[in-house]
Amino acid sequence: MFFRDKCCVVTGGGGFIGRHVTRALLAAGGKVRVSRHRRPVHGLDPAVQIVDADLRDQKDCRRLLDGADCVFHCAGIAGAAGVSPAAAMSGITVNLTLTANVLEAAWHTGVSRILLFGSSTGYPVTSHPVREEEMWSGPVFPGYFGYGWMRRYLERLGEYVHGQANAPDVVIVRPTAVYGRHDNFDPATCHVIPALIDRALAGEAPFTVWGSGDEIRDFLHVADLAHGCLLAMEKLPSCDPVNIGYGQTTTIREVAEAILEAAGHTAPILFQADRPTAIPVRMVDTAKARNMLGFTPAINLRDGLSDTVNWRRMAASGK
Repeated sequence: MFFRDKCCVVTGGGGFIGRHVTRALLAAGGKVRVSRHRRPVHGLDPAVQIVDADLRDQKDCRRLLDGADCVFHCAGIAGAAGVSPAAAMSGITVNLTLTANVLEAAWHTGVSRILLFGSSTGYPVTSHPVREEEMWSGPVFPGYFGYGWMRRYLERLGEYVHGQANAPDVVIVRPTAVYGRHDNFDPATCHVIPALIDRALAGEAPFTVWGSGDEIRDFLHVADLAHGCLLAMEKLPSCDPVNIGYGQTTTIREVAEAILEAAGHTAPILFQADRPTAIPVRMVDTAKARNMLGFTPAINLRDGLSDTVNWRRMAASGK
């Protein structure tokens, strides 16, 4: 197996995506090292090596990556509809700083391969499933301008580093909207699915949903994303981005209805079209992931939402 006995570093390994990547790597036989900074890390396998490191500090980055074979760079801050411009700018600054530092450290410590996350927010507006080569065919959706351009730039930065002597391969994955256990449920910064889950579990009535409900998305369970990341690390050529998505779309209305059902809550849905929302349609073409990586998602949306609702109910009760 590709990862057996390899030293695999996961930055942000105690976070949402990093936690699931860590679990997948252990199952694949990898030796996993994760970074920790300020916030405690709970619930990881005892086999995981936890290293205290501030990724804003180049010395800490190099110490974390020393001796590593590959790096999954999962640390960072995700964008969300409705956050203030100041909060959005702070997140952009953090992501730029952390990624630049980790790339530089990977280069100087002899890491073979590093995986970076691009984003479907970097794509221009389309009404069809967007292909990887369309990233630069038009402007970023205005609501995603700062975050989308930041992700575009980090892909280019990865290409720049890869072009240097003795630099690592840079694997670029562009996920769709991700959900699942251990997601961010902070009401000030979370995405639509965590927000709706907490409202449903709180028994909100009417059940409020930002937007018209007709927005179209491709939602991917985080465990499927982790599996796709491992396949990409193993098989994807350097600087050849790939979309990782479920490959089927759904409306926000359908998501809201499924969450209410999973939560066992009956309430009328109130759509608030005047509240902050995002791009009306976002579909991605997943043929490349299927054909090049052999990636097929295993968790359908209804089952994934039910599992996430049940996990959140238990976590909120302290069980």
